[in-house]
Amino acid sequence: MTTEKTISTFRAFRNRNYALFFCGQSVSQIGTWMQRTAVSWVIYSMTHSAFMLGFAVFAQQFPSFLLSLLGGIVSDRYNRYKILLTTQTASLVQAVVLAILTLTNHYVVWQILSLSVVLGIINAFDVPARQPMVHDMVNDKADLTNALALNSAMVNLARLLGPALSGIVLQKFGAGICFLFNALSFMAVITSLLLMKLPPFTPPAIKKRVASELAEGFQYLKQTPAIGYIILMLALSALLVMPYDTLVPVFAKVIFKGDASTFGYISSFMGMGALGGTLFLASLKKGANLKRVLFFSSLTLGLGLILFSHTGLFPLAMLFAVISGFGVMSQNTVCITIIQVESAPAMRGRMMSYVALAYFGMLPLGSLLIGAVSQRIGAPNAMLSQGVIALVIAAVFFRFLRGDTPKGDRDAVRRSEEIVGEVEA
Repeated sequence: MTTEKTISTFRAFRNRNYALFFCGQSVSQIGTWMQRTAVSWVIYSMTHSAFMLGFAVFAQQFPSFLLSLLGGIVSDRYNRYKILLTTQTASLVQAVVLAILTLTNHYVVWQILSLSVVLGIINAFDVPARQPMVHDMVNDKADLTNALALNSAMVNLARLLGPALSGIVLQKFGAGICFLFNALSFMAVITSLLLMKLPPFTPPAIKKRVASELAEGFQYLKQTPAIGYIILMLALSALLVMPYDTLVPVFAKVIFKGDASTFGYISSFMGMGALGGTLFLASLKKGANLKRVLFFSSLTLGLGLILFSHTGLFPLAMLFAVISGFGVMSQNTVCITIIQVESAPAMRGRMMSYVALAYFGMLPLGSLLIGAVSQRIGAPNAMLSQGVIALVIAAVFFRFLRGDTPKGDRDAVRRSEEIVGEVEA
């Protein structure tokens, strides 16, 4: 029985292309989290400002917000495989430049922020292509939900290992080695892409002006509330709740009076919870009510943040960090899974661009907001407020998330392909 459940949890690995992608991305994501942790620590060490931590997140995420809709159109028009090869190579170059600057000790804050902007531009085209490409890697579409959950599990395993490794490397060797490792890690994902055997790319029969395709995507979103409500919920959470990790360096250095290793440990325990959340989602039975899972994930996130915010004992705080990580990643993964499953194939890239728009648009603004608020009321009270807001968001969307899919949403889902037909006509 246990063996059968284990096979079920990892059933997406039966698809060779997906297995290759998973392995390559696993290495690359560890490097990404090492770099992200190192950038936050370097910025805070140089400025000692919670606001600058928020601004660093803003610098990376806001360009993705501005360009994500264009990235969605590019994803729907062109070969996603080639897009990914291009974006991953560009990310490698960005990491190399960052490593050279820090290893030679010729860097200032504006240079790190500028390179963060470059990475944000790259991600605007990478995310809308990478998420829908999972469909092309999975032969049995019944394995799709499992593949998406395992995808998130992989990201969160990296979130567990990356910050911990980064904390150790920062303490012993400095930020430059973290950035160098990230640059090398991109070779793994590029190699996995080159080893894939995907069906030939068939370009869409009709290519319209960018403005027309933007309008079509928005029309589809308006007529499909099953997707629209999820994106709205994700946007509110990204603005008001998810930027809690902006405050983690403050907790590490000021509240717990630690160093870079302390910062790495807190991030890793949050990653441990996130990994547990995605493995839980991967083990769900087919046909599970994902909206209910989303509701309880939002509650878990809120409670975790409330408890973490005013806990003075470090070991107990790590328990609440695990709970917070479980909640936030379960919430994100379920949102993306619902949107991927409900979207019509011709609109999938554009719907993922709206997800990127909500995430990359709201998260940097939220980081600025939380950074400014924490300067006035302190990091513990700022995080407490975020936890309360998470509970409020869950309550506001309770009617939509409870029980079975409402009739209006069932009708919208049923009309998905019909809407696409109308749009193309």
